[in-house]
Amino acid sequence: MGRNRVIGRNNDIPWRLPAEQLYFKAVTMGHTVVSGRKNFESMKRPLPGRRNVVMTRDPAFAADGCEIVRSVEDVLERYVQDGRSPLFIIGGEQLYRLFLPLADTIYLTVIDEEFEGDTFFPEFDSALWEETSRRTERRDERNPHDRDYVVYRLRR
Repeated sequence: MGRNRVIGRNNDIPWRLPAEQLYFKAVTMGHTVVSGRKNFESMKRPLPGRRNVVMTRDPAFAADGCEIVRSVEDVLERYVQDGRSPLFIIGGEQLYRLFLPLADTIYLTVIDEEFEGDTFFPEFDSALWEETSRRTERRDERNPHDRDYVVYRLRR
């Protein structure tokens, strides 16, 4: 997200950061990723090396290489209680809002810039979360923005 919490604009990400894409891939590889339909459509294909789940209310929606669910309860029943862990919610805004109260870890890239957008990462109560790691990367010839990779864990 940008400093102003923007995560999207017109169903796209308003920045290009190859280093952040590599970080995301490293963190999620081999795990289950859950996205909303619009977010999935912006990606245009399932993410390789991951179990791809798309949550949508559209009963006719189907996507090759993806499992389709209709609700938070479907996700919890099929992917949390089966012992597979971790489960990554990868957007968009509506899914973050639905699943954030159920999360125990947040992997958040904070880009040191404000962006115009129409999609935002939800506010969360920092008193409930402990920052357990932070790694800063500076802009370079391929990555035009400074960014922090931050991991938060739910306080017990």
